[in-house]
Amino acid sequence: MMQSGIRSSGWVWGLLSLVVWCSEIPAAEVALREVATKLAQPVAMTTARDGSGRLFIILQGGQIVIFDGKRVLPTPFLDLRDRVSSGGERGLLSLAFHPDFARNRAFFVNYTNQSGHTVIARFEVSPQTPNVASPASERLVLTVPQPYANHNGGQLQFGPDGFLYIGMGDGGSSGDPQNRAQNPHELLGKLLRIDVNRFPYRIPADNPWVNRTEGRPELWALGLRNPWRFSFDRLTGDLYIADVGQNHREEINVQPAGHPGGQNYGWRRMEGQHCFKPASGCNDGTLTLPVLEYDHRLGSAVIGGYVYRGTQVPALVGRYVYGDFGSGRVWAAQIRQGAWVNEELLATSLSISSFGEDEAGELYLIDYAGGRLLQFMPP
Repeated sequence: MMQSGIRSSGWVWGLLSLVVWCSEIPAAEVALREVATKLAQPVAMTTARDGSGRLFIILQGGQIVIFDGKRVLPTPFLDLRDRVSSGGERGLLSLAFHPDFARNRAFFVNYTNQSGHTVIARFEVSPQTPNVASPASERLVLTVPQPYANHNGGQLQFGPDGFLYIGMGDGGSSGDPQNRAQNPHELLGKLLRIDVNRFPYRIPADNPWVNRTEGRPELWALGLRNPWRFSFDRLTGDLYIADVGQNHREEINVQPAGHPGGQNYGWRRMEGQHCFKPASGCNDGTLTLPVLEYDHRLGSAVIGGYVYRGTQVPALVGRYVYGDFGSGRVWAAQIRQGAWVNEELLATSLSISSFGEDEAGELYLIDYAGGRLLQFMPP
């Protein structure tokens, strides 16, 4: 599945249920530096990986703005407010640049349309106006009907294999009342994987449901409640999925590089490593359990981050950094001697909506309520 040269982590998966929660890293090892302010409901940040160093900040209301290293440019990179329905868990939610963006100038966004449905759309930007893309260049790739107003998922990421991965929530309400996440004929409650090199898209030949009669061929994994943010380790290709929980548990799932996909991450049969519905006997051995979980004494909505591969904060190298929207806590986790070790980095008052990494692998955090972009730094 992965390109040649992507290293597998070689984890011993039978041991991953062992989690050690440690005291926090000394505060002298990490700090946050304010980079951009006065952002209106920022929900994500990414780069074009085109050597420009620009940071693209996604605003829930329907705009994408550019931080050029000195300031947020006054003219939005893209303005979709005329077609985006925003509020609650809806809005303009994610942006992913095509791996060959420097040549084809294509990028993809995930937004909620005026009917409340999820839209995946392709846009192009002219080389003559690299900081402003035309809304008229939109080409619809995929529309997924949403039965409720919450659990829209929202993340787009290109994997090391060049395919576009799409995180879809279970469609909303509470407890996944129609059990959509476990239904392979539904796109909701899944991680999707598609090839966007031919419009609107093709199905990769090695997708796990391609040759099955009981499911949609776009599916890469099922059993997810609301995978708001997921990411690939830029060094190893491992996939980290942070799945927002119901009333008790928040979880992190990990798929090692080179895995053929097809996992069932458990929802709604399980919430974290615990039975949800049914209340007992929920795991028949076919489910893939999270490698990390925490209860609502520590937070209320997990926000997935990245494995740090930058150079400015040596204490974080190789650690998966993630946080919680409700509590403002930030953690760093990694495998040590066959077990996950999870350490609290920061206890903040921030409403963390997302993390992002720049072209060099340096790590950023988005403060939703404060309208700020912050960078992880040494003190």
